[in-house]
Amino acid sequence: MIISRTSRRRYAWGTALAVLLLLPALGHLGPAAAQAQRKEPPPSRAAAQYSYAPIVKRAAPAVVNVYARGRVAAQPPGLSGDLFRDFFRDRMGMSRDRVQSALGSGVIVSPDGVIVTNTHVVKVGATAEIRVVLADRREFDARIVLQDEKTDIAILRIDGGDGKFPSLQFEDSDIAEVGDLVLAIGNPFGVGQTVTSGIISALGRSEIGRADIQSYIQTDAAINPGNSGGALVDMAGRLIGINTAIYSGSGGSHGVGFAIPSNLVRLYVDSALTGKKIQRPWLGARLDSITREIAEGLRLNRSSGALVTRVHKDGPAAVAGLEPGDVITTVDSHEVTDARAVNYRLATRGIGQVVQVEVIRKGRPVSLRLPLEPSPPIGQDDVRNFTGEHPLDGARIANLLPHVADELDLDETSGTVVLSVRPGSVSDRLNLRTGDIIVSVNEQQAESVVELEKILARRPSLWRLVIKRGRQVVQLQIPG
Repeated sequence: MIISRTSRRRYAWGTALAVLLLLPALGHLGPAAAQAQRKEPPPSRAAAQYSYAPIVKRAAPAVVNVYARGRVAAQPPGLSGDLFRDFFRDRMGMSRDRVQSALGSGVIVSPDGVIVTNTHVVKVGATAEIRVVLADRREFDARIVLQDEKTDIAILRIDGGDGKFPSLQFEDSDIAEVGDLVLAIGNPFGVGQTVTSGIISALGRSEIGRADIQSYIQTDAAINPGNSGGALVDMAGRLIGINTAIYSGSGGSHGVGFAIPSNLVRLYVDSALTGKKIQRPWLGARLDSITREIAEGLRLNRSSGALVTRVHKDGPAAVAGLEPGDVITTVDSHEVTDARAVNYRLATRGIGQVVQVEVIRKGRPVSLRLPLEPSPPIGQDDVRNFTGEHPLDGARIANLLPHVADELDLDETSGTVVLSVRPGSVSDRLNLRTGDIIVSVNEQQAESVVELEKILARRPSLWRLVIKRGRQVVQLQIPG
């Protein structure tokens, strides 16, 4: 809390006045109460030596420093956007690459050297070189096995070693409670491994960051730059979260840090260990968070929950009986505050399960059973890998089917969308991204990938491309 000079003066006078008012009362304290006011030494040697050291000795060896280095495209001066920087860089004769380095932390979660960290720690270009340093100062190269920008989770594997690395066991993050003691272990500011202590300040923080299936653990244990990817451990020395972000205006710790819950992290670790692709359950419905205005309109007593705005025919939500206008309040007895909290609960339950969903429908509670199913596969006629002398070379583009729109968190349900971009391709140099909607090419709208193919088959002297990314619409003209 920041107190102005005037406020400090008033605060001091108020404190002094409070002491004066209490003096008569203190004079009438009995012997027992007076004894309680005195400072006493610890009652025993064991009490004086109370320490987190045993927990740290178990957990710290499994926390590593992560150093990443790679080449990334240089940004031309004066361009505020990043959608088409490569195009301008090519035309302006600027240097194409620059070296970027990143420093963070990681946690070994398997004796054979599987490490969990944050995607933003290791995302330093397509040719990232990663080095990890253990607590005992041993150094190893590591490679990326899996990474997901939406959840900011990355899985690494150590190259070399004896396969007997120290590792942390996962704890069920759903058993965590506000007030539980926790330790944060990482490498803040690159000073070396550091341990800080605190409590869990809040649970289910889903309004932080851009992840669409997130439900952060909030802690007041000091977390600073460099702690990203480090461990949040409980008093049993088990991993309950991966530290990932702080709320700060200065870049330093203000006692508001956030960790990815271990139950979500474990999904990605299991995928890395088994080689199975992560499949998120498909809800088959569009959800919006409840605002104060929506709550008032629906006569809800609080602005919490997820509003069902659209239900896709024959999807899992339709099978369960969800209807537009329903407000989802809990999933398997866990309260959900918004749409991202719902997605988190479904993702951590996994495909093949059935969850109990409580909703408010026209002011009345309704209980539903929702089957968790994977999204339907994209048919051959609904997706294309584009190659050739055009701006979409290297882009994998699909029709905007309902489940594709849901997976990419898009409101649009028609047209075409970028699913992925091949590194080094024309579309990559134009910085196209997953989720970019192709609005038009040469002023022609393509409602399907088949139509888009026909448009790209022509060879104009000038390409005019319109892309929609979120709420931003960008137009570009490229010589043919």
